[in-house]
Amino acid sequence: MTIMIPAWVDGTLTPVEKLEAHLKGLRHKAVSVFVLNGDAVLMQQRAMCKYHTPGLWTNTCCTHPEWDETPLDCAIRRLNEEIGVTGVQPEHRHHLEYRADVGGGLTEHEVVDVYVAQANADLSVTCNPDEVMAVEWVRFADLKRQVDETPERFTPWLRIYLRDHGQTIFGDLALASAS
Repeated sequence: MTIMIPAWVDGTLTPVEKLEAHLKGLRHKAVSVFVLNGDAVLMQQRAMCKYHTPGLWTNTCCTHPEWDETPLDCAIRRLNEEIGVTGVQPEHRHHLEYRADVGGGLTEHEVVDVYVAQANADLSVTCNPDEVMAVEWVRFADLKRQVDETPERFTPWLRIYLRDHGQTIFGDLALASAS
């Protein structure tokens, strides 16, 4: 199945095949979600069959919207498709852009809408094995420490989010971990 994502080609937003967008490093739309429970973040480990960054830990959910899909609808859809989570209400936290080498000659150049959703620790999670191999609740301060100590275990975009946008995305959690 060919997945078409919204990408800019010669300044015009155009449906582009997902792999082509990453091979050419085209600027494209994306959505990232962080599910929180108090000071803990629900992290996912990407499935080994992913064509880039397999096995790396990242935010709860990250994806590309379909051509005619709103970022919020995309966030809700992909929480269900990736980890079987329903019934949470993502709140828009940030709109950002980054560019990162993700290995294998592929580049993520994303314009991202970042969402945060609150949940209980007993949240029902069912990993889609084509997307996610594991999930884990991690205290925000511990996550920051782990990313600092072993950055190679984490996706480039997660490292960028924490380094450059942590306070905007996480608010008081980021402030508390900085002190």
